[in-house]
Amino acid sequence: MVEKILVVCPHPDDGEFGAAGTIAKWTDEGKEVFYVICTNGDKGSSDPNMTSERLAKIRRQEQQAAADVLGVKEVIFLDYPDGGLEDTPQFRGDIVRLIRYFKPKVLLTSDPYRKYIWHRDHRITGRVALDAVFPYARDRLSYPEHEAAGLSPHKVEEIYCWSSDEPNVCIDISATFERKLKSLQCHISQVGGRGGRLEDRVRDRAAMMGKEKGVPLAEAFYHQVIP
Repeated sequence: MVEKILVVCPHPDDGEFGAAGTIAKWTDEGKEVFYVICTNGDKGSSDPNMTSERLAKIRRQEQQAAADVLGVKEVIFLDYPDGGLEDTPQFRGDIVRLIRYFKPKVLLTSDPYRKYIWHRDHRITGRVALDAVFPYARDRLSYPEHEAAGLSPHKVEEIYCWSSDEPNVCIDISATFERKLKSLQCHISQVGGRGGRLEDRVRDRAAMMGKEKGVPLAEAFYHQVIP
C-alpha cells in the first residue's frame, strides 16, 4: 500500500518554507502527499493597489503551481480568511474529515508550541491539526456525521512539525533543495523581487539545520510516533 502524508498548512507558501525539501524527497520515494491550505492568504500583501479578493485568487494559483513542482497529489483549500482562524469545532472537524478521508500514515504541520513571536494562524493550525489527529480522528463517536457519510475513524501513526523550538529530527534535503527553491519562487506575490536574497536565506537556514547532523542541507522537525 502506498504511504500517504497529509500536510496541513496555515497559508499558501507555509508548506514550501517549512518542508518543501522533505515533501519533494517523499514524493520522489513514491509516497502520496496531500496538502490542506487552511486560509486563503488574502492579507499577505503590502501593495497599496492590491485587494484581498484578488490576492486570494493569486495565492491559490501560486500554491497549486508550487505543489505541482513538489509532486503533491492534491491540494485542498479550506478558504478561511487570513488571520481569521479560530480553534473551533468546525475547523477541527474539517481536519478530522480529511484525515478520515485520506487516511494518512503521517501528518505534517506547523508547530503550535513555538514561543513568543509566531503568526496566530500558525499556532492555531498546528494545535487544531494535532487535536484532530488525537483523539478526534481516532474516536468513532467524535463527529459521527463522518461515519454516516462513509468515513471511518483513522489513527495517524506519526506527526512532524516544522518551525519547532525543539526539533528532534533532521532530514537531508541536499538532493531536493533546488526543487524547494523552485517551489518557493512560485509564490511571486510573497517573494517577488528578492532574487538571490531568497536563495541565500533559504540555503543558509538549511545549512545551519544540517550542520549538527553532518549533512550539507537539511530541514528540521519535531517528530513523534503516536503509540
